[in-house]
Amino acid sequence: MNTKSSTRPRPGRMVTAFALAVTLVTSVAVAATSASAAATLTVTQALAAQDGRTATVTGYVIGQPTASSTVITSNYTADTAIAIADAAGETSTGRMLYVQVTTAYRSSFGLLTNPSLRGRQITATGTLTAYFSHGGLKSPTAMSLGGTAPSPTASPSPTSTGGPYDSTYYANAMGKTGTALRSSLHSIIRTQTRLSYDQVWEALRDTDQDPANTNNVILLYTGRSQSKTSNGGGVDDWNREHVWAKSHGDFGTATGPGTDVHHLRPTDASVNSLRGNKDFDTGGSAVAEAPGCYTDADSFEPRNAVKGDVARMIMYMAIRYEGNDGWPNLEMNNSVSNGTAPYLGRQSVLLRWHAQDPPDTFEKRRNQRIYERWQGNRNPFVDHPEWAGAIWG
Repeated sequence: MNTKSSTRPRPGRMVTAFALAVTLVTSVAVAATSASAAATLTVTQALAAQDGRTATVTGYVIGQPTASSTVITSNYTADTAIAIADAAGETSTGRMLYVQVTTAYRSSFGLLTNPSLRGRQITATGTLTAYFSHGGLKSPTAMSLGGTAPSPTASPSPTSTGGPYDSTYYANAMGKTGTALRSSLHSIIRTQTRLSYDQVWEALRDTDQDPANTNNVILLYTGRSQSKTSNGGGVDDWNREHVWAKSHGDFGTATGPGTDVHHLRPTDASVNSLRGNKDFDTGGSAVAEAPGCYTDADSFEPRNAVKGDVARMIMYMAIRYEGNDGWPNLEMNNSVSNGTAPYLGRQSVLLRWHAQDPPDTFEKRRNQRIYERWQGNRNPFVDHPEWAGAIWG
């Protein structure tokens, strides 16, 4: 049996306009040059940011959208719209961005005139707003072949000195510390696609897939590999664990923190129930079904292999949810008796676990899959572990 901790300290290149014709009006060229200074978004990010902002997006041409859930890939009927995605082989319209092709660009980017564009990478600058009642980019001011967005299929290899998303996704956070870093990261990661609670099942089958058996998921606290289809409420089923216990802030399972996959993990149903809404700390009695885990009346200690994972999920939640979008302001603290308050502890222990158990291949893949396929945002403490110290000391 472990002993209870008694320490309680306080804690691309530039995008250029495609040379359509010498008659292209000067205003369009100027707008394109200005927009190119901003970081290029992936399609996933653009779909998560349908708020009327002007943005530059890179993706692969899939086909011509004809309805909110219909994209044709041959026998094109018009030059007025194209659908793009982060992968050239994408088949789900839910992961496609519908791009309006206005008169100035139809001769070069309309699929009726240029069917060979299918599968080509393009970059477009315009307004992120619904098109065909679907996530879209309208009124383009620049369109060009090629792009500089990071490849959505390439797994990042972040280190404490840099990573592949530093010049794009994290551009506004680089070089900052303390409150300034925290504010920048919040602004970056709050842009996300929000899932329903039912969608979380399918997301977890993808994000927590057993690398040795694609039919299984790895359960967080037990480490057990279990069939993806054995989810439910039975004692040996797996279910959806809110690592930031949903009663800590009373956010439930409505779309928002209650369905944010960055802190939802597959767990054994009975172990999930045993953990309940306890804070995290060291010590207690061994958990029979989860070797290496311990619990007592007010806290839960996960196995060593995922201590850092737990800490980084909690840190993500504390930065993502700052109380400015209708959800509680979630914060770490050094208490293990937080009840329904929007706090979760013990911060000093979580920071120690974060340092002792750095991100591994499984956690990095998980972060990438959430970014690519599900929410379009990242856990910055997986990509840059040193940012935990820069914010919380």
